[in-house]
Amino acid sequence: MDDFSTLDLPPALRQAIDALGFTQPTPVQAASLPHVLAGRDVIAQAPTGSGKTLAFGLGLLARVDPALIRAQALVLCPTRELADQVGKQIRRLAFGIPNLKLSILCGGVSLRPQLASLEAHDPHVVVGTPGRIQELTRKGVLHLGGVKTLVLDEADRMLDMGFEEAIREIAKKTAGDRQTLLFSATFPDAIRAIARGVMRNPEEVTVAGEIEQAPVEETFVEAELARKPAVLAALLLEAKPESCVVFCNTRRDVDDVAATLVGLGFDALPLHGDMEQRDRDEVLVRFANRSCNVLVASDVAARGLDVQDLAAVVNYELPTDADVYVHRIGRTGRAGKGGAAYSLVTPREMPRALAMESQRGALLRWRRVQPLSASPKQPPQSGMISLRIDAGRSDKLRPGDIVGALTGAAGMPVEVIGKIDVFPTRSYVAIRRKSADQALAKLREGGIKGRKFRVRRM
Repeated sequence: MDDFSTLDLPPALRQAIDALGFTQPTPVQAASLPHVLAGRDVIAQAPTGSGKTLAFGLGLLARVDPALIRAQALVLCPTRELADQVGKQIRRLAFGIPNLKLSILCGGVSLRPQLASLEAHDPHVVVGTPGRIQELTRKGVLHLGGVKTLVLDEADRMLDMGFEEAIREIAKKTAGDRQTLLFSATFPDAIRAIARGVMRNPEEVTVAGEIEQAPVEETFVEAELARKPAVLAALLLEAKPESCVVFCNTRRDVDDVAATLVGLGFDALPLHGDMEQRDRDEVLVRFANRSCNVLVASDVAARGLDVQDLAAVVNYELPTDADVYVHRIGRTGRAGKGGAAYSLVTPREMPRALAMESQRGALLRWRRVQPLSASPKQPPQSGMISLRIDAGRSDKLRPGDIVGALTGAAGMPVEVIGKIDVFPTRSYVAIRRKSADQALAKLREGGIKGRKFRVRRM
């Protein structure tokens, strides 16, 4: 398959593909979609950023009947962030399907609104994390007997997080003749074992070669433990990546490294599982809209990160698992675009690096970086500033309303406006740094759609 037009899709989905500008399928879409649309079980080895959400999203939506008020498709994801990202993508694909209800059901947020939504009427499509889905099915409020499509997204990470038993329990509650789609960046034995238990003669699709083909330049940097923060700062000053994720192995390191970088003048934010969900959402929004250029994160918290053209990844500490390293560096250099991956290695971590070298059968690229000795005079700043508006979908606010308020009476050029995110009770708009104060003043003075809302600079 080399063109979406050759697929046997319902008119609403064909319209969505055209509206979203999809023309040429990615390798994983081309290899898996014919099998998916034919109703076959599929195992696809696909790295992050390869377009797998579109592949399974089209497949499950093609089988949904909006006239049947029951759950017909279930997507399991390892984290809240990834579930939210997947849910938004499927909603975009489903905009032409009338009366379709999609529910994102994840742990870490209040159970009450989810219960109220399920009691109102069953969703057609459910996207969620295994723990919360398991909890809701046990309470008898989420009914999966009508699920015709089960998707296990990033299955390897779900198994790493201990969700194997939950996945098996959930799968048993779905229809016996369901279609099962499993997507994973790696294929360890545990993945094959769970596939044997929940799938029927699956077609196997492998596009792992995309990782090797992506032009990611990997560099390993020797660093004394006590001087790691100074080496990291010097590296960032030298490379000046427009966007960079610094991966840490512990939550404490996430906080410490982020605080150090902020103290040196960088636009850096931490992201880990101990943070409140609202704070995590805001961090992800600010990084995705380019109003923060350095994100310091733990692996689990960054799983749902959706950032185009991520310039660089830094391993503040080498992961103990080779697959985790592959996941990390796979976030840069996507879709054939260049990227850089740096790894800071202390003498204690050297055996891990040498083991990696041995497994690859190729020498690692090493270099030295002189640690930063003083605060930089001009630390790299993000190009955008985020403004937070205390109003959202519940106030009937849409992205176009925010654009109109800034370009209409406020008279600002549309070029200074960046990404806009609208949530139920709050919205965020990225503004070019030089225009941020003007935009803030205009929104406070002129309001939006004739109404005044609280607006503040983040």
